[in-house]
Parts: sequence; structure tokens; C-alpha cells
Amino acid sequence: MSRICDRKVKNMRKTWFHKGQLAVTALSVHVIGFVMSAAPVQAAVWNALVGVQSTDLGNQALAFLPSELWIHAGDSIAWNFATAEPHTVSFLTAGQIRPPFFPVDVGCPGTTPDGSPVTGASCVNSGVLVSGQIYTVTFPTPGNFKLVCLVHIRMTGAVHVLSLSETLPHDQDFYDHEAQNGRAEMLSGASGRSGRGKSTAQRDSGNEVTAGIAEVVATTGGGSSTAAVMRFLRGKTTVHVGDTVEWTNLGPTVNHTVTFGMEPGNLIPPSAGVTVDSDGARHAVIGSPTDNVNSGFLGVATQDRVGLAQSPLDVTRFRVTFTAPGTFNYICGLHDNLGMVGTVVVLP
Repeated sequence: MSRICDRKVKNMRKTWFHKGQLAVTALSVHVIGFVMSAAPVQAAVWNALVGVQSTDLGNQALAFLPSELWIHAGDSIAWNFATAEPHTVSFLTAGQIRPPFFPVDVGCPGTTPDGSPVTGASCVNSGVLVSGQIYTVTFPTPGNFKLVCLVHIRMTGAVHVLSLSETLPHDQDFYDHEAQNGRAEMLSGASGRSGRGKSTAQRDSGNEVTAGIAEVVATTGGGSSTAAVMRFLRGKTTVHVGDTVEWTNLGPTVNHTVTFGMEPGNLIPPSAGVTVDSDGARHAVIGSPTDNVNSGFLGVATQDRVGLAQSPLDVTRFRVTFTAPGTFNYICGLHDNLGMVGTVVVLP
């Protein structure tokens, strides 16, 4: 009887031990599965372009390419600045007053280090960057964020940051393809824009020059871009003493100057001696190739918006009357580094 009892106890111990092993095994599998599911997803770094240009620098796409991206929370975007024309990568806070773009060193305010997080709580700003420079920001939390360039008023984009549980609609190859398509699209119309600029300048007289021409386009549904020709059309004008040459900026979002002689430190206001004609155009008189005359900014000051006061008429025209013969060279003080220069030859 005692042997039977001993055998039953041993069998019960074996059963308990076997059940314990199963429980431990099941627990181990559960723990391993939990650890595997809790492993962090590797954050991605996405690449995008800031601006593109033609080989002669005269045609500029003022655009984020692509201008709309979908990424996951925790991901980063590295913006590669691809032009000699300066741009910024900037994220302002909701309702923040946009800072002046010249000089853009004021930032939003200031600049923020590479790798700064965008959360909407404070502004993030790359500062002014050009060809070959890269600025990276991270997006730690889901949300929709507006991207702007502080130099160009109609150069915007959007970043949609999704939670990790959501599936991204596109990959890097798609965005690279979008950027290439955008580049081709925005630069392909350059000859047509230049032609319109020349024909517009010549429709009234031989004394008119188009001071740049641009058009606003949308490469995606997430932002706006501007295709611009940074040239004086025509680059050389020949007149006689006493004639007046007129420059008109046909770029709705890009400012230019007509600057003779020494470039002033502040290009925004016109130089001393510049008057205003009855139709609102600025006017100067030049009697020597050594005279220093600056038109001030020619372009669109602000954009009208519902609920805000109407903005004043834009100053887009500048006239110069030449009182002596000679060769008068001039530049756009903002874009002469891109080759935006011109000459007026004044004959007796």
C-alpha cells in the first residue's frame, strides 16, 4: 500500500513538473514575442531638394522638391540646397508674424541647429543656405507642418507626419522621381518665359527692359513654387542722349533692383535723387557712367488677403533718363551673382 502511495506521489510530482515546464515555456514564448513586438522601428532619413537651376544660373525653380512628403513620427528630412540662389528651410509657429526676408539673418528669430526637432511649439529655421549645403530636421510627433522659405514668399511645402501604425503612401524612390519631374517641368518653360519677357519689353518702344519674369506654379497639392528667369530682357539697350529707359519687373513674387555704380549696403530703398512719376514709377537722371543710382526693390510688397487691409499698389517700374553719352553698366543687386547684369549704351 505504501509503495502504491509512493508511486502516486511520484506521478503527481512528474505531472506538476511537466505542467510547470509547459507554463515556463509558454511564458518564455510570450515574453520573447513581447520583446520582439516592442523593438523600436528604425527611424528613416528622407531626402529632398531646395531649389533647382539651369546650368547658366539664369533660370531658377524656387521650390521645395518634392513640396509634399509623408513620413513617420521620429523620422528626419535632409534638405539639400541645390542652387546659388539663397533659400531657407523654415517652420514658423501657428499665427506667427512672418519676419522680413531682407536681411534674412533675423530668422524666425535666429537660426536653429542642424537636427532640430519640429513640433510646432517654436520656430525652426536653417538660415540662408546655398549650393551643396544640407539642413536636417526631425519630426518627433505626428502632425501636419507647413514649410516655407523666408527669402521667397510663394515657396512653400507640407510635411505630413503619421503615427507608426499608419502606412506611408510613398517611398524615397517616389519622392526622387517627383523631384526630377518637378525640376524638368519648372525649367522646361524657361525659353517661353524669356520670350514673353522680351516681347513685352519691345511692344511699346525700343527703350523698355523686362527686369526678370516669373510665374507661380504648383508641383503638388501641398505647396506653391515659382519658376523665375533671373535676367534683364534685353541685356543690352542702345538709346540716345535725352532718352529714357524703363525697367519693369514681371515676376510676381521675386524682387529685383536696377543698380548703377556702387551697390549700396541696403538695397531696399531707392537712392537719393530718385523721384516718383505721376503714375507711381520711380525715376532717376544719370549723367555719367560713374553715377551711383539704385532703384530700390521692384516687385510685390505683400499679397492681398481676405480680412486684412488692402496693400498699396506695387512698385514694379523704374525709369532712367540719360543726359550724356557713354556705356552705363548696371546689375540687379540681389541676383548679379546669377548673371543678372545689363548695359545701356547712350549715343550722342
